Amino acid sequence: MSDSHNHGKEVSPGTEPAHKPHDMHLGLYLGVGGFLICATILTVYLSYVDFGSRKANIIVAMIVATVKVGFVAAIFMHLKGEKWTIWKFLLFTMFFVAGLFFLTLLHTSDPIFGTTHNTH
Repeated sequence: MSDSHNHGKEVSPGTEPAHKPHDMHLGLYLGVGGFLICATILTVYLSYVDFGSRKANIIVAMIVATVKVGFVAAIFMHLKGEKWTIWKFLLFTMFFVAGLFFLTLLHTSDPIFGTTHNTH
């Protein structure tokens, strides 16, 4: 009988492979999942800590979020073993997003003449 996990190879009844492909990474996935749960608890805790200014609080939150995103992308999205071309696209995207954040920062600190900046 043919099994899709064995890539079309014949397997006799009662002789299952010792390690299935998804079992090899199970420990890694559980470890990263545990790390993400701990990092989420840390994020909630840090939301109650005052780092001196609102900007400092946002920077700390973004650092924790960036680490969490890095783990998700590297492990769960399997970017850890990707070719350099994929990383180039990812780095370009990060550069573009950083540029958009920078433009938003510029607008907030020096709005266009005739516009108003409301804080609620």
